[in-house]
Amino acid sequence: GQLTYATALFDRCTIERHLAQFVTLLHGMVANDNTRIDRLPLLRAPERQQWLQMLARTQRTFADDACLPSLFERHVAQRPRAIAVVHEELALSYGELDARANQLAHHLIAQGIGPEDRVALYLQRGIDLVVAILAVLKAGAAYLPLDPAYPPQRLAFMLADAQPRLLLAHAALAHTLPSENGTATVLLDDAAAWAHRPKHAPQRGDLLPQHPAYVIYTSGSTGTPKGVVVAHAQVVRLLHATHADVAPGADDVWTLFHSCAFDFSVWELWGALAYGGRLVVVPQHVARDPVAFHALLCQQRVSVLNQTPSAFQALIEAQRHSDVQHHLRLVIFGGEALQPATLAPWFAQHGQRTALLNMYGITETTVHVTAHALTEHDVTRADLSPIGTPLADLRAYVLGPDGQCLPIGVAGELHVAGAGLVRGYLGRPGLTAERFVPDPFAERPGERMYKTGDLARWQADGSLA
Repeated sequence: GQLTYATALFDRCTIERHLAQFVTLLHGMVANDNTRIDRLPLLRAPERQQWLQMLARTQRTFADDACLPSLFERHVAQRPRAIAVVHEELALSYGELDARANQLAHHLIAQGIGPEDRVALYLQRGIDLVVAILAVLKAGAAYLPLDPAYPPQRLAFMLADAQPRLLLAHAALAHTLPSENGTATVLLDDAAAWAHRPKHAPQRGDLLPQHPAYVIYTSGSTGTPKGVVVAHAQVVRLLHATHADVAPGADDVWTLFHSCAFDFSVWELWGALAYGGRLVVVPQHVARDPVAFHALLCQQRVSVLNQTPSAFQALIEAQRHSDVQHHLRLVIFGGEALQPATLAPWFAQHGQRTALLNMYGITETTVHVTAHALTEHDVTRADLSPIGTPLADLRAYVLGPDGQCLPIGVAGELHVAGAGLVRGYLGRPGLTAERFVPDPFAERPGERMYKTGDLARWQADGSLA
């Protein structure tokens, strides 16, 4: 027989693939005449096995038993005078930042803080925030970021749900917390209270990579906010898994642009400090003003920028009216779906001088899951948001309603497995079991996969969109 198709819309390989899937569907209908058609397989068993074997071959593991503070402390030892963090007119070297964080960490330990404890942070954006995060981690605890922009009801819920042992706050903010908050509070304005503490790093032999590093609450747009518990090990492996795509180094300058209650901030913070780079904390009023933000990028010679696509659109417009040249070598997108066509003005002005990387991720899988290096060709693909391939130590499955693997071109729910999966939701074992389910395709028993709830499809080149 013959199959007629429009060559302007389909190539031969695509049509042959569709035809094979159609034949598989027909066989399934004959063999399972009482099954709903949307639950019949489109992939033959050998094809499915070949696909799963390909995923297993590409997956890597990264052996590193470090906790996050040690990544920072390596550069304290190697380059203590190098600038670590900048906020407005204030700058601290690696040695100075380490000393401040160590003193506060010793103070926290003296209050009984240690592994499996949570310390809430209710702080204005600035160097104190970076000091506090490092101090909590050095003390062995996990930090719980509270965004001052959150409504009182959300803050009250998070404090009641997470039950932190301690709250670190600025005096100007502390009084804005709900009156029923009973958490013991340490004011960071009162640095004299721990000025006598040692400046050397505390020795926490009981801190393990599996201990929580932070708890970030999801937006709660589909229900009650959920606290996601992320361990040191998950962030450390993220840095290893993204190294080939990002190539971070001591010469890089990153911005801390996002709220620390958004996990993009974890990536920004450690992308700089884990590699000896410089972190520029963006003042709140500058983050809201694209013209001022563009000026800051140029002034501070920022080389790696992380943005949501919508925020980057405002930045594109701002830089079109500036004569000052930026120093960006890499822009990383995340946090929302990217429409590549919106990047046409950027490519028209800058070409490929700055690398653009689109990354898909979710808090439950530790910031990033996939990566796609964008080119000018992507701008013409207006109907797709290309998210690329899974990071080296992750696996992605596109599954149908019955959990069957879907073939190239067919949309289904994206599931993620591998080393990036977090411990689960704080105090919600039922929801954790519902969203983190057994991985039926894993080579090792007991592995889990996360149901993202997002739709995706495999493309012919082996990438996701």
